[in-house]
Amino acid sequence: MSEKRDVEQPGVESATAPNGAEESRLPVDEHIEEEVSASGKRVRARGVYLLPNLITTGALFSGFYAIIAGMGGNFEAAAIAIFVAMILDGLDGRVARLTDTQSAFGVQYDSLSDMVSFGLAPALVSFSWALGHLGKFGWAAAFLYTACAALRLARFNTQVDTVDKGVFIGLASPTAAAIVASMVWAGNDLEVGTGLAVVAALVTLAAGLLMVSNFRYSSFKKLDFKGRVPFVMMLVVILIFFLVTIDPPRVLLAIAVIYTFSGPAIWLWGVLRSRRPGQDAVEETDNEEDKAGDS
Repeated sequence: MSEKRDVEQPGVESATAPNGAEESRLPVDEHIEEEVSASGKRVRARGVYLLPNLITTGALFSGFYAIIAGMGGNFEAAAIAIFVAMILDGLDGRVARLTDTQSAFGVQYDSLSDMVSFGLAPALVSFSWALGHLGKFGWAAAFLYTACAALRLARFNTQVDTVDKGVFIGLASPTAAAIVASMVWAGNDLEVGTGLAVVAALVTLAAGLLMVSNFRYSSFKKLDFKGRVPFVMMLVVILIFFLVTIDPPRVLLAIAVIYTFSGPAIWLWGVLRSRRPGQDAVEETDNEEDKAGDS
């Protein structure tokens, strides 16, 4: 049987409820969760880790600010805020692993933050920018994107321990948000008419549907950032920074679109390759029959 122990915090009083569970006397309930200690035993830990959850809070704030900025018509700031949320979202998990501060609370908090920053924010910013010109179709497209983001996150949370960590099943919500945000950023100076609004709706719908697709995308989690790489790779990184600096919204949009099309392209390549052996076998059979007929 695994040993359980309570980790008490200095200055925090606790009482035992009638059912035997510990109850905090503070007006805000203390968070208690079970985790595996370094010795492999299950322990009950009090409180939450500050650093990774602080970064997650920053991502959540950026997503919320994007919504407010979009409602106020400041679409450039809204798009930038979504990209800031993407950077912070990529940092919190890595910081938690590097500092050994991973927790179930952090996982759930990060998922809810992603829903706001990459589910609600892109949809509402896109609606405020262009989709609102399309009436019911516009807000329906925004809702479909939001619903697909929620489904994508729910599926990811339930499959995280069973799916290869080197790939994403479906387009990741940050990438989908990058497509929508960079589109709004790139078209910020354009006059929005019915034609542009329809294009924006189609892009938003495509990004949403790709999140719940079965296309496989590289997660880049297997890249070894600590190892040595060819010198030319540093030149490629510098070139990317150079291009982004020239025209950030359009270059980021191009990068997001190329990555988005990589999933369907890989799927199509796999389909074509799987059909070729069968076709080669049929051709070999026909050749043998022709030789038999000639003899």
